[in-house]
Amino acid sequence: MYYRRKLLLGLLQAFDDDLEKIRLQKLLFLLTRFQKTESSYEFVPYKYGCYSFQSAADLGTLEKYNIIGQEGNHIRKIADVDYLMQLKPTDRQAIKSLKTVYGLKTNEELTRSTYISHPYYAINSLIAKDILNAEQYQRVVEARPKKQKTVLFTIGYEGITLEAYLNKLIANDIRLLCDVRNNPLSMKFGFSKNQLKSACESLGIIYEHLPEVGIQSADRQELNKQADYDQLFKVYKAVTLTETIDNQKTILSLLQEHQRIALTCFEANICQCHRKPLAEAITQFEGWEYELRHL
Repeated sequence: MYYRRKLLLGLLQAFDDDLEKIRLQKLLFLLTRFQKTESSYEFVPYKYGCYSFQSAADLGTLEKYNIIGQEGNHIRKIADVDYLMQLKPTDRQAIKSLKTVYGLKTNEELTRSTYISHPYYAINSLIAKDILNAEQYQRVVEARPKKQKTVLFTIGYEGITLEAYLNKLIANDIRLLCDVRNNPLSMKFGFSKNQLKSACESLGIIYEHLPEVGIQSADRQELNKQADYDQLFKVYKAVTLTETIDNQKTILSLLQEHQRIALTCFEANICQCHRKPLAEAITQFEGWEYELRHL
């Protein structure tokens, strides 16, 4: 079993094997602040505050194997296993400290405390304005990144988690994500089309898929060195980019409408991804007067 799942189960165990879903997310988030080592989970600012898509997926897996049960708003540990004793001593201590500080707080007190200490994670909250005073809520408003300049971004998701990726989008005030993969399936959690679309839209980011400007999987075989990529993109420029002018103009129109959009694909190295020649082609259209930036 992945260690992060044992950590999740150890947290449940410490709170008498039963926690409400939103409370579990808050406590898990705060636990990462108590941990002395690298955190097992990352979070995004969701509609009820801090939220980890990975932890939600892990809970689904644990339920599948009858280790936990989910009923209504509650999650219960049902496996008769001492997961706390399987954790590192520092993590057991972190859970103990967490329970001492937050164990007796009501859900509203816990949520308010989290919003006050970490206002960024409340920027999409549906309830922040109702449970915070004016000064506290203003700090939440000010925590939302706001940019005025019109920019076409590109971003790859190789090597980072879904949460880290989404936080990059938010940090740059990206309002629309344009998926330029021909085949939007991924073995990496969260990055297949439906998962990514759902995650983006839950955070107020529009998702669009333009498969026409992608490269088919069959053409991406045997890419072992930069020269292989360069040859691939030479063909891409000569063929695909000349056949998809209308799609490229659609991207430019989306940029003009939403001001800050991003083209996304897999590769972290911009020189090994077709989003670079695609973005550069868009900058050649009449009316381009914006900035291109690769994240």
